[in-house]
Amino acid sequence: MRFLLIILPIIFTIYTLVDCAGTDASEIRNLPKWGWLLIIIFVGTIGTIAYWIAGRPRRRGINPGGYRRILPPDDNPDFLKKL
Repeated sequence: MRFLLIILPIIFTIYTLVDCAGTDASEIRNLPKWGWLLIIIFVGTIGTIAYWIAGRPRRRGINPGGYRRILPPDDNPDFLKKL
């Protein structure tokens, strides 16, 4: 159990460092990229959590909720084309 309490924050910090280093500098919020890297390295777990809350770019996609919106037939353009 103690092993997990030591190894999980280290893995989380390494993953966050890789994520921050691989992200384009123009997408990172609130601080420059080098600032976030220093915070993640020197502050530790609290710095990684801060990056995920305040620094990581918001992922925008076509469907951020992960589900498909169902349209009624009279609003669905594909259905109306078939008529």
